[in-house]
Amino acid sequence: MNIGEVSKRTGLRAKTIRYYEDIGLVKPLRDTNDYRVFRETDLHKLIFLSRARALGFTIDGCRNLLALYEDETRASAEVKEITNKHLEEIEAKIIDLQAMHETLTHLSKECAGDHRPDCPILNGLSA
Repeated sequence: MNIGEVSKRTGLRAKTIRYYEDIGLVKPLRDTNDYRVFRETDLHKLIFLSRARALGFTIDGCRNLLALYEDETRASAEVKEITNKHLEEIEAKIIDLQAMHETLTHLSKECAGDHRPDCPILNGLSA
């Protein structure tokens, strides 16, 4: 498969696929004209990476998960540990986002939103 077909099948942009190749996450073959030739295994890895990235895993996290995915002697405990650590990070972000939401909601309610220059939102941001 060429990069265009792989892009269509994975939903990843060609630029992303080339980036994943540059950082060593996938290693397509090269034909005599030096064009990339993707195998089914490359396609599966790219789908895996796409899903992991959609779930918020970092590139390093994806690299670790992909290594475990390819290691048939892996212990599922390692995968669970990585996943649980990521869940903790997501939960911390949710708490931060909720606090941001509460603050902005309060500031928005305090602002009259009229023609006057006094603005509690700006005052709150500068405090």
